[in-house]
Amino acid sequence: MVTKGRRSRTSFTEEQLEILVQAFSQNPYPGYTAKQRLAVEINAEESRIQIWFQNRRARHGFLKRPKKKLDPSKDHASPKEKIQGKQDRRCRTSYTSSQLQTLKNAFTENPYPGIDSREQLAEKIGVPESRVQIWFQNRRSRLRIQRKRGLEGALDRRQNQGQDL
Repeated sequence: MVTKGRRSRTSFTEEQLEILVQAFSQNPYPGYTAKQRLAVEINAEESRIQIWFQNRRARHGFLKRPKKKLDPSKDHASPKEKIQGKQDRRCRTSYTSSQLQTLKNAFTENPYPGIDSREQLAEKIGVPESRVQIWFQNRRSRLRIQRKRGLEGALDRRQNQGQDL
């Protein structure tokens, strides 16, 4: 059995931190491609870069992503802007039915797997560990919503039955 636990803390060198801090000062909300470039530049995983930016924003009191002011005269973005925006997003991960079945079985056993379990699962189904982690987060969220709706539905039925009497 694999022991649950956290991933070991990522330590960045002074040179890596300088690059990250400089990138943060230019844009505290980098897109996926920018994080990928940084990961290659400093020889680290993109997921670790993402976490570093999240933590840095939290430490510096960033509340929300700044909203872009919309100019009513420019209702539509130029094709170039649309393409560039799409590049910054990570591609949606598609799972095969066998991958999904493996993930569902693992979720049934433990909805909060540790890093070791996630890494084994990722290797088994052939996707990055970060995608497995996101799948579990989304699945837990979906389960909470379904339970909440189920409770609301049960309360509505009880109230309706009480009115019928």
